Amino acid sequence: MNRQRSLAFAAITTTSILWGTTGTVATFAPDVGPLAIGAAALGLGGLLQALIAIPALRRALPQLKANRTSLIVGAIAVAIYPLAFYSSMHLAGVALGSVVSLASAPLASGLLERIIQRTPLSKWWLFAAGLGITGSVVLCLAKMSNEPSETVQTVLGILLGLVAGATYATYSWSAQRLMSRGVSRAASMGAIFGVGGALLMPVLVVTGAPLLATAQNFSVAAYMVIVPMFLGYLLFGYGLARVPASTATAITLSEPAVAAILAVLVVGERLSSLGWIGLSVIGLSLVVLAFAPTNKPVHSSEPNVS
Repeated sequence: MNRQRSLAFAAITTTSILWGTTGTVATFAPDVGPLAIGAAALGLGGLLQALIAIPALRRALPQLKANRTSLIVGAIAVAIYPLAFYSSMHLAGVALGSVVSLASAPLASGLLERIIQRTPLSKWWLFAAGLGITGSVVLCLAKMSNEPSETVQTVLGILLGLVAGATYATYSWSAQRLMSRGVSRAASMGAIFGVGGALLMPVLVVTGAPLLATAQNFSVAAYMVIVPMFLGYLLFGYGLARVPASTATAITLSEPAVAAILAVLVVGERLSSLGWIGLSVIGLSLVVLAFAPTNKPVHSSEPNVS
């Protein structure tokens, strides 16, 4: 179990790094709106997840029908998440938007497990999540104090980030719930992201024309779909099958740190000393998650991944 947990931690951390590049990469297509970027990234990426999972989906069809509520809830959350996430970064900046979105997810995920599954949350998990949220709040305050003239836009971006965090936690919890009920990892992820991706297609049709306007815009979309979304969610599914959703979402607190650093180095966003302190606290939360016990592990053997 320790080895599985370590591999799960590594997979989800790698996913977080890949996800952390999305906001910076999106800035290379400035004439493409956040709705188009989000719909293309997770919409097409979700359909790819479903495509490679077709054999597993066929085998798991009776189980998926029996757990349709979890599937539908997860798919709706998948459809909402990228629209809120990329709009949050568009309004509040890459660093702040990603921080709010991802830092709020562990709290939402923990509450889902506590309220619906009545899973006790360990003191170490609460401590790690608290550190991550504290660091994120500090980072938000640093951003707002540096650019007071954009307060209204920033607040709207923060609110959308909270929506993104809640929906991210919801689809992570839904996928883990399907897996805990015997649905294979491939079928769980393929079903939730496939249906969610299909729900995003009308948004892509309406807003996605600029993605085809230039080779650079198309390259940005292709990177989003294949690397952070398709490959990233394959790794995320691997980790999610081995740790609770609350732990997985807490591990992804490394994403806003990566996003903030890239925003400073590549995009040119400024981060004050207070902001760097916030990033350091987020990093400390990851150390706690890596070396301290968290929630009770998933009591199942290696799931069928085919």
